[in-house]
Amino acid sequence: MVYENTSNTLGLVSIVGAGPGAIDLITLRGRDALREAQVVIHDALANTDLLHFCPAGVEVHDVGKRASSHRATQEQIHALMIENARAGKRVVRLKGGDPSVFARLSEETAALEAAGVPFEIVPGVTAACATAATLGVSLTSRDLAPGAVFVTGHECASRAAANPVDWTALARLNMTLCVYMGVRELPAIATKLLAAGMSPDTALTVVSNASRPNESARNGLLSDATAFAAEDIGQPAMIFIGAVVAKEFASAGISEVGTRILTRP
Repeated sequence: MVYENTSNTLGLVSIVGAGPGAIDLITLRGRDALREAQVVIHDALANTDLLHFCPAGVEVHDVGKRASSHRATQEQIHALMIENARAGKRVVRLKGGDPSVFARLSEETAALEAAGVPFEIVPGVTAACATAATLGVSLTSRDLAPGAVFVTGHECASRAAANPVDWTALARLNMTLCVYMGVRELPAIATKLLAAGMSPDTALTVVSNASRPNESARNGLLSDATAFAAEDIGQPAMIFIGAVVAKEFASAGISEVGTRILTRP
């Protein structure tokens, strides 16, 4: 998607999905945007090794939001993109995964549109799909799960009050639950799902650092959620809950809770 502006004095903001972590999982279009970048504004989940694609002298801003520290407010990020684009620069706003999944894309595009700044959106491989590929499973299955749900496990207070995640409704769906940013809240999430009738024997896996050299998986059941959250689980992490996960356990010969290192070919 491209929002154009006829002014030749403005630069361009490319909102680029960096993919799940491995630098060879960025798209060719995303790589090309980095090669032309004069300014890169990146999130915490974007692999900074991708900056090697950038030309010498590129201006880099780390605006990553971490659990206990935000390097920049969302308004400051908007201002940084607009200021540099108005100066005629090629700006890459680099986001982990895909820009349209839990990445505040609509807020940033709205700010750019309001400022009359041209931009483009470059899709990326989102974490749920990449992690499923790492596990060797399909998120959907004709026999086990007719669909998959992407849901955040971390809700900001203002949104949670106005539009909370309905875990009771999700527990009743025969679908794979793909939980982003949910490790810290996993015991609370499991409690809500169990209270809504989901079986404690429902398969659960937590995969950290998917597609990276240090990726690993912790496999178990929904009833193991509290123990999982107490472990030192690497970040970023993706949580899968559902029958397709149990199928992955069987294909890997897993019969009990445990941790295994995932090796890439």
